Amino acid sequence: MRVGLLTEGGYPYAAGEGGQWCDQLVRGLGAHEFEIYALSRGARQERCGWYGLPEHVRRVRTAPLWGDPPEGLDGEGGAGRTYGKRERQRFGEHFAELAAALAAMGAPPSDPLGDTGPTGAGGDQAYRFADALHGLADLAREAGGLGTALRSEQALRTLEAACRAPGAHPAVYGTRVADLLAVSALLERALRPLSLDWYGACDHDRGLAGVDLCHATSAGPAALPGLLAKRFFGTPLLVTEYEVRLRAYYLNNAASAAGLSLPVRTLLSAFHRLLTAEVYRSADIVTPGDAQVRRWQERCGADRERLRTVPPGVDERPYEDVGEGVEGAVTDDGRTLVWAGGRTEPYLWEALGIVREAEPGVRLRVIGAPQDGRQPPEGVLFDENPSPESYAAGSAVLTGPADGFPLPLVEAMFCGRATVSPDTGTVREVIGGTGLVVPPRAARELADACLALLRDPERRARLGAAARARALELFTVERHVTAFGSLYLELISHAPPREDAPADPSVPFGRAAGAPAPVSLSARPAPTWAGRR
Repeated sequence: MRVGLLTEGGYPYAAGEGGQWCDQLVRGLGAHEFEIYALSRGARQERCGWYGLPEHVRRVRTAPLWGDPPEGLDGEGGAGRTYGKRERQRFGEHFAELAAALAAMGAPPSDPLGDTGPTGAGGDQAYRFADALHGLADLAREAGGLGTALRSEQALRTLEAACRAPGAHPAVYGTRVADLLAVSALLERALRPLSLDWYGACDHDRGLAGVDLCHATSAGPAALPGLLAKRFFGTPLLVTEYEVRLRAYYLNNAASAAGLSLPVRTLLSAFHRLLTAEVYRSADIVTPGDAQVRRWQERCGADRERLRTVPPGVDERPYEDVGEGVEGAVTDDGRTLVWAGGRTEPYLWEALGIVREAEPGVRLRVIGAPQDGRQPPEGVLFDENPSPESYAAGSAVLTGPADGFPLPLVEAMFCGRATVSPDTGTVREVIGGTGLVVPPRAARELADACLALLRDPERRARLGAAARARALELFTVERHVTAFGSLYLELISHAPPREDAPADPSVPFGRAAGAPAPVSLSARPAPTWAGRR
């Protein structure tokens, strides 16, 4: 089958998010063809270049989500096209509905998520937003790009009217002209995928009309092309998130709050919340990476029946010698602790002091460079170039609080080492019963756990072996790729036959069961590399 991989700020750019798992997926599923549709977030990212791509990536299409709308953004005159009277009327109707939904959906501070489910308080606005979004998509496809319209005086007046209408959230009542200009510009960037020429606008370039499946790497703007392909062509949509795009937006928005006014933050938060809910509602399958992501997705409106957890994959090969105890590999000396928790904090030094009072001579090896400029206690070594041997040098591996997937913890598990971790994020889900869990930043509890392991080598060995077995069962690249390969086949097997896209008979499962045989066969096209168009 042919898969359209939809990314935002990530693969195939080398300086992007999620590039490693996307590259593993593409290389691991060599029986399928891939087309990559990438949205970039800045000029620096574009300058850093791409991953090396395998031959079965048939082409790459890119577009920027930054700066002014590029000229020639679509096939109907580009982002600079000015609409006629009827087109302006259609735009005004759809954009007024979208603006009204945003103005009414400003969530109070006590509920940053709101409830955008069909039966929740925001259900009416969610449906209103979805209708407006699809109406704008149809207009863009038929009449050309939305760039000029979204930054026009008509759009500003429509936003202003929505912010002052009865039922609008109080936070948007004080919207000023500068706020309206900022919101319209940021909405234009977020909605730029609606104006792209990725949807079969040309006979010689079918774009997303020619793929069998869309796989989006987040529920944000990256999924917009997938929503449109599903609307226009009935293409199945799979959405994967290892970090919830909406949650990341909230955190980044809070960090940069000083640069945006309250009305702007309110309207943009409503937009991203409603877009996320629409993506979850429309996706055929949503794959969180862990239980924490899954809870966020359910809270934001994802249907539990369509959620399938697929943990990230870690290349286990570098840890094989250490984990299997191959002759010559670093062994447990019973006296060394390894800190793989990132930045060192005062509670770590306090815990080390407690351990050394009970067991003099215990050493600490810190993976990474000194961060705060303080003089560490005597006997602390810093390993600035970590390797599998860095984990293997420890009798126990300590990890710090992790907000997302705890990669250092999984790497220690592959090395067959007992671990001590704070009870945060997805730690319990990752280790199962193969490691010790302590309260976050609790020096006494951390020291007690370390002493328990240092004094019991048989327990350390049992926990380390169990941890490695669990990592090999759940977190390998092979398992990760196989899971997505199965989901691809499941989605395509349930997709309705498409007579407009004859399949290559040499590709297994390239045509849905029951689809009519193609009238003519053609040779597989040579790889096409297309840049931004």
